[in-house]
Amino acid sequence: MEKAIILISTQKDEINRIIGFLDKNNYPSLSIGAMGGLDACLLQTAADCVIIDLDSIRIDNRTIRELTLQYPHVYFLCMSSDRFHPKLKDAICYHIYACLTKPVDYDELLYWLKCIDNESDSNLPGKNERPINTDH
Repeated sequence: MEKAIILISTQKDEINRIIGFLDKNNYPSLSIGAMGGLDACLLQTAADCVIIDLDSIRIDNRTIRELTLQYPHVYFLCMSSDRFHPKLKDAICYHIYACLTKPVDYDELLYWLKCIDNESDSNLPGKNERPINTDH
């Protein structure tokens, strides 16, 4: 199983740019257009990160909470052009690892992915560092 980042969005151009950036920085990724495909993707990959586009995917507190309980090894991030999501207050406070503002700042995204790498690999001896490419 290949470790990958799963992106959930219907915004194909934006997702393709993010996937291009992730590829340049040695983060394999794949995208799906709906929450319904997430379980299958998580079973087929060793994903440790899911990024949900709140502008194009409808999701509620309960669903996010259930996902984090079902997949405790996965870090859930969200991205949105809106800075505030009052209806998702509980999920963002307790279950979402980080929220990214659109347009996505690639340096910030890379920072959060490195944090996830450090947390998820902290107990593994001889972990491989990924080279950083900040060309956008």
